[in-house]
Amino acid sequence: MDIAALLSWLEATSLAARIRDSLFLFPLLESFHVIGLALVFGTIAVIDLRLLGAASTDRPFKRMASDILKWTWAAFVLTALTGSLMFLTNAGVYYHNFYFRSKMALLVLAAVNMLSFELTLGRTAHRWDKAAAAPPAGRAVAILSLAIWISAIFAGRLIGFTTSRAKQTAPAPADSSLEELFQK
Repeated sequence: MDIAALLSWLEATSLAARIRDSLFLFPLLESFHVIGLALVFGTIAVIDLRLLGAASTDRPFKRMASDILKWTWAAFVLTALTGSLMFLTNAGVYYHNFYFRSKMALLVLAAVNMLSFELTLGRTAHRWDKAAAAPPAGRAVAILSLAIWISAIFAGRLIGFTTSRAKQTAPAPADSSLEELFQK
């Protein structure tokens, strides 16, 4: 199965049609997506600011990270789930959108940045755990993390301004009433 066929199949699923055709489901998913993203970015920003020595400097890094990261992961799952469901509704258009692809690449870059931190400085956190800021490499990782996440948020926001529904419905006739519009 080629990618075009897969994207068409995703858009044709009953779940995608239900979300796409509902007056409330897509906006509800989008709202939860934004709430999840705010939690993901907010919790990551707290950790990055701690690494930079700009916030929570009186708390040991490992303890603070342990307390916060469970919320980060829960919010990330919510965001990934809602984003996937929104993707289904117009998979072909989203897949080919520059900003969508940029956002996905930035998310991979954020994961690589986090993994590189965990495999290097994260393993030596016991040495600098109580210091006001992380070593220079940790601060660099934090700055990069903030830049990546802010860029991903902007790219995600631009997706909505640069996509349109692939299968537009015909406009309502001029003599339609408001009640008829909401009965669909």
